[in-house]
Amino acid sequence: MAHSFDTETEAQGLIDFVDASPTPFHACEQAVARLREAGFAEVAETDPFPTEPGAHFLVRGGSLIAWDNRGAYAAGFGPAAGFRIVGAHTDSPNLRIKPRPDHVRAGWQLLGVEPYGGLLLNSWLDRDLGLAGRVAVRGGAGVESRLFHDPRSLLRVPQLAIHLDRSVHDKLELNKQFHMEPVWGVGDVPADFRGYVGEQVDADPGEVLGWDVMTYPTEPSGRLGARRELLAAPRLDNLATSYAAVRALVDAAGRQPERVPVVVLFDHEEIGSTSERGAMSTLLPSVLERLVLAGGGTREDYWRALAATVIASGDMAHATHPNYAERHEPEHQIAINGGPVLKINTNLRYATDSRGEAAFRLACEQAEVPVQTFVTRSDLPCGSTVGPTTAALTGATTVDFGAPMLSMHSARELCGAEDPAMYAAALAAFLAPAD
Repeated sequence: MAHSFDTETEAQGLIDFVDASPTPFHACEQAVARLREAGFAEVAETDPFPTEPGAHFLVRGGSLIAWDNRGAYAAGFGPAAGFRIVGAHTDSPNLRIKPRPDHVRAGWQLLGVEPYGGLLLNSWLDRDLGLAGRVAVRGGAGVESRLFHDPRSLLRVPQLAIHLDRSVHDKLELNKQFHMEPVWGVGDVPADFRGYVGEQVDADPGEVLGWDVMTYPTEPSGRLGARRELLAAPRLDNLATSYAAVRALVDAAGRQPERVPVVVLFDHEEIGSTSERGAMSTLLPSVLERLVLAGGGTREDYWRALAATVIASGDMAHATHPNYAERHEPEHQIAINGGPVLKINTNLRYATDSRGEAAFRLACEQAEVPVQTFVTRSDLPCGSTVGPTTAALTGATTVDFGAPMLSMHSARELCGAEDPAMYAAALAAFLAPAD
């Protein structure tokens, strides 16, 4: 039967998720709200894992992992069953605030920023920007982490007028240190960013010990196109996958009779995944091992379970660009609203092999959604994902996939309005395959 994910509902759901998630921390917060509503309960890493079957999640900073072992454990989960895992990431390229950001130049109050990830710098020019993030505060019981999301337009990176640079149409050169600093006021005295952050999290400036604060475009996400078949939003790479993964896990919850479905959303993919909560961290393997041990298994059982596991690593895929069609592999054209995309690279920038490809194709077949295949043009470099990393850390069969989009790593990106429903349906079928 065809999938049950409604196109209009999922398109609006993605819009709501993205607009409420200006940072990885907020993306996890939004995922948690949806998981709690579906009956998932939180587990702290410092506490023993539950020994009874259940649907649970844990959060490590801007990363989240969730699982549902009710069906599998009730059926006597054994290592031969393994896990079905969907991986994605919560971070996106942006401009992040430096530790000592306040300074003035030519009568303007400026804010020091550092580019995060491989952002398209020009896309951040002349956009209204807001601020959001996590702040470490001295609290009564020690250090507390508090989130804030200021919905106001506060900042702008002004572009140089064409009258002062007639060569701009020939070549736009942007220096990350000098040309990307946003203005957020006028005057000869630096503004007080620490005071601003304190106000946002209800703390005195002296109680603010540190921050992970980033800028975001304040223009809301929305539909466009004559038939409203397109969806424009920031951070589609990779919140579109994060949203679809959570929706899929909720849909698959309780109906997987053998395997344990798992969703893991990593932070820091855009800068290499090497952190305490990135794909290179202990997050995924440690949680999987603890699940096996809490269920009465042994470390031998854990390794046997990994051998039977299949991981689907989700990151957005390049749709064929109408103005730059020659930049794409001619025999692997990718269409917006054309369904999920298998991503294949023989040099393993994507982890897909034939077994992983087969698992994903079967999931799309089960969900009755079309599937496309992406290959980078042979003379061009290829991006990467969390797929190769998780494959190496777990030894599990892995497939890389995505949803088609344009303007990847821009401040505002573009995808099809029909793709979110097909995306979630394919992932739900992957997590709970009909064997």
